Amino acid sequence: MPVTGHSPTFRRTTTRCAAVLTAAALTVGLQTGPAAADPASDTGRDTNAWAGASCPVTADGPLTGTAADLHATWLRRVTDSAGIDLDAWTPRAGVAANTTNLERSYDRYLAFQLDHRELQWAGMGGLSGADFGGGLLDMDVMATVYRINGVQPLAQQIVAGVRDAAGQEAVNQLPSGLRALANAPELTPDDLDYVIGEILVMQKAIFCDLMPMHQAYVDGGLPALQEMADAGVFPSTVMDAWRDIASGDPERIAAGNATLLRREQLTVIGDRWDAVRNYRDGLGEAMTYASTMVGSPSVGGVEPMRSWRPIKFTQQLPGGTEALVTVPLPAWDWSQFDERWEYITDQLLPGYTAQVTNDWEGLTTQLTTPMVWQMQTHRPLANLGVIAQDAADTFTVEIR
Repeated sequence: MPVTGHSPTFRRTTTRCAAVLTAAALTVGLQTGPAAADPASDTGRDTNAWAGASCPVTADGPLTGTAADLHATWLRRVTDSAGIDLDAWTPRAGVAANTTNLERSYDRYLAFQLDHRELQWAGMGGLSGADFGGGLLDMDVMATVYRINGVQPLAQQIVAGVRDAAGQEAVNQLPSGLRALANAPELTPDDLDYVIGEILVMQKAIFCDLMPMHQAYVDGGLPALQEMADAGVFPSTVMDAWRDIASGDPERIAAGNATLLRREQLTVIGDRWDAVRNYRDGLGEAMTYASTMVGSPSVGGVEPMRSWRPIKFTQQLPGGTEALVTVPLPAWDWSQFDERWEYITDQLLPGYTAQVTNDWEGLTTQLTTPMVWQMQTHRPLANLGVIAQDAADTFTVEIR
């Protein structure tokens, strides 16, 4: 934690600030992973809409007629191939009831990538699933065993540490999500239970939308996908992306997979992330920000979310000098689509494409590791040392 060129008092306050921030980042990692969404009564969503074989494709509106039949056929085929009982798949039943579905769904993602090198969305999604699933497992521990009440006291320590180091003006420059952690209502067991259900709904929504397309491509090629597009299962832009993926041209393959990823993040779950952030008097924003703090994607060479764009602020000091402070917390929020997409296009997409192009052997090792093992080893609880080191490496104070 480099601190250069100023008085012992300033060094003590900034070092205390760093220690508080590091400890808080660790503790938030223990308490939260992915974030929550508003109850159905507030968002207009039916909480039972995703239970069992009900798997509505909300990206382009409700499907009817031939479109609904085709989607149902390919959805059933891909869940069968993954070993998932579609009729019993109920996201809001919680993590324990859905752990096998998580493992099998992401194993199917990885299998698509292993067997078809062009299916890069599936490979990246599968690796990300290890982080996603691991976060859910830790979150379930907090909800069902420890019943930790929230992160508000820790967030208040963070704000106090920054205030001590650089004053109220610096506090005002902190991200709204971090300030929300200090001011949000207490996180209750009911909040945690709802959060877990909503996140599992997101996971199923992505599977329902994009995995039937992948199964159709593998079994029937572009003609099977064209039949789905002609029936209205998905728009022409998605069909164009599949033509790119099937082209054999590396640049077109990458572009086509990027289109699928953008559809996933914006069209399929974008509004759900917005609902998460707006949940209950700032609590949702506090949780989405906390999830950004502890997120560590498995794609090789990719910066952790907390380190990619850390908080930076300046403060005038006595004697005419100025402190440039870099805090080991993100200056952005994963739930905001524009910020999320910038991180994806700056880090995840090029990082994964580079693995496919330059290190297929190493990537294959990751892809062939069973998801049950990957999820356990990517739990935040298993990576506290890495999170702490990232925080220590990121905190700097430069006196100018």
